[in-house]
Amino acid sequence: MSEVALLQLIGLIVVGLGAVILLFIQARFLRVVGFVMIVLGTFALIALSIPQMASLPPAEEKFDVATIKTSADMAAIGQKIFFSKGQCALCHSIGPSESARCPDLKGIGAKLTREFMYESLTQPQAYIYLDYRHEGPPRQYPARMPHINKNPIGLSNNEILSVIAFLQQMSGEPITVNPAEIMQPTAAAMALAQAR
Repeated sequence: MSEVALLQLIGLIVVGLGAVILLFIQARFLRVVGFVMIVLGTFALIALSIPQMASLPPAEEKFDVATIKTSADMAAIGQKIFFSKGQCALCHSIGPSESARCPDLKGIGAKLTREFMYESLTQPQAYIYLDYRHEGPPRQYPARMPHINKNPIGLSNNEILSVIAFLQQMSGEPITVNPAEIMQPTAAAMALAQAR
């Protein structure tokens, strides 16, 4: 029997005991206890019927410089970083979304230069847009962009360039990040990464 099934069985027993107390016992205090048992047991049964999802940190993407041959390879790695380690999709949407906490990034590679995107990622408070939307009144977004090259996100320069390549490719623009710009990690940096 699974843990959830066992807890559901316990919830049913608590509700049943509460019903028996309400039906057959006349003492006021015990009737209140029976009513509380029914309410708590019902609450537990409802809570246990909701499917649970494991909340895990995003998987670390391995950034193997040797596998990058083209700009499209960089964009593919950038897409993985965007949705995992970079945590960009937690706030940004790709396409219109009224529930987005931050600006929509659809077509951003066509609107901004590579240098401006780099600055926006590493020094996000240097220049702040009120809104990226072109229709409707501008609105202030509630979330502030974190420095993605510092903790807790801590993307490396190679990872930032890959995210920029992804944003440019997603916008249908030519990728201006050259694979030759990706630096081989030094022995000291590799030892530090392995120590983490």
